[in-house]
Amino acid sequence: MRAAILSGRLSGGTPLRQEDLAAAFGVSRMPVREALRQLEAQALIDFVPHKGAVVTEISAADAADTYAIRLALEPAALALSIPNLTADDLARAADLIADMDGEPDPSRMGELNRRFHMSLYGRAGHPKLLALAESQLAAFDRYLRFHLAAKGPEHLSQEDHRAMLAAAAEGDIGRATDVLRRHIATAADTIARFFAERLSAENPFAAR
Repeated sequence: MRAAILSGRLSGGTPLRQEDLAAAFGVSRMPVREALRQLEAQALIDFVPHKGAVVTEISAADAADTYAIRLALEPAALALSIPNLTADDLARAADLIADMDGEPDPSRMGELNRRFHMSLYGRAGHPKLLALAESQLAAFDRYLRFHLAAKGPEHLSQEDHRAMLAAAAEGDIGRATDVLRRHIATAADTIARFFAERLSAENPFAAR
């Protein structure tokens, strides 16, 4: 099921009925329920009231919008915050990097990633800007989990997180925001390539 969702063979919105899946795979409904739970943790399916499990609707255009908004908001928040960061803020950010390094559950990665970024943005002094940045990071959770399912955990770019933290600790606003812009842009390029490759596989004549 995971391969079928990532390849696009199961398109967004497709219902996944437990009894049908159990019959198709020749198993009881218990392993099917566990498989669906794991797919939900990877943001590959959603549980919809009165419908049950359906394949997540996610698109290249939606992902690009999310990354573009992050790229507009977050460097500004980081630049405003760095002069006001405390030792406790920096220690919290370092702890969150360590937590992400050791976290095996993809369903928690979005929360940890959001908390890391907000620990560096939180002293910006502009509540509306911070609220917008945090709301976009919360929305990004689904894309991050999908991204990790599609490309692997190494694409979380923890080295970028460490470099951004190091620059923030030194008060180097230019370097920190450069790392952040590269971090977001690289992730955007990676997921865009994934969707382009999937489209090409679905329709080999699309690029000709």
